[in-house]
Amino acid sequence: MTPSTSSAITLNINGEKYTLPVDHRTTLLDALRERLDLTGTKKGCDQGQCGACTVLVDGRRAVSCLQLAVAAEGREITTIEGVADGERLHPVQQAFLDLDGYQCGYCTPGQICSALAVIEEHAAGWPSAVTADVRPEAGAAELTAEEIRERMSGNLCRCGAYVSIVEAVARAAEAARGGSAGTEAAA
Repeated sequence: MTPSTSSAITLNINGEKYTLPVDHRTTLLDALRERLDLTGTKKGCDQGQCGACTVLVDGRRAVSCLQLAVAAEGREITTIEGVADGERLHPVQQAFLDLDGYQCGYCTPGQICSALAVIEEHAAGWPSAVTADVRPEAGAAELTAEEIRERMSGNLCRCGAYVSIVEAVARAAEAARGGSAGTEAAA
């Protein structure tokens, strides 16, 4: 008997459960876009290099073109469609809008999902490759423009909106800390 190459899986996406039959080789990206019509997540390079397909899986960034849908079963998946609170934009989305952190908009959903994770990772004290002092007792590094650029480096923007993206992440991070919505860190 030949083993089956497909099965029914249940995905928890943006707080809703979806059960669907998938071929075991189906990527999370293709399940989202082709099977569930959640087209906010974009297919860019389809090789894990551009970040356009970035979603959050259990709160951590994941390039959905490299993750199999069957491996995402039982995990909390957040796509760009699940970021806003109804009609009210998430502060990261609002900062991208206010500061023109997009041009054509194609990479924007992945940029926003990545920015959400960046802000959480920084708040949790995770160092980056450019963090000067990585000792736990040093605490979280200041979220400078250099830190933001490094932390967002897995997301490419062909239009070159990087300056505005860095400013948007800095503003949203400041708002998350309860401070003013300035862009001092992006300077």
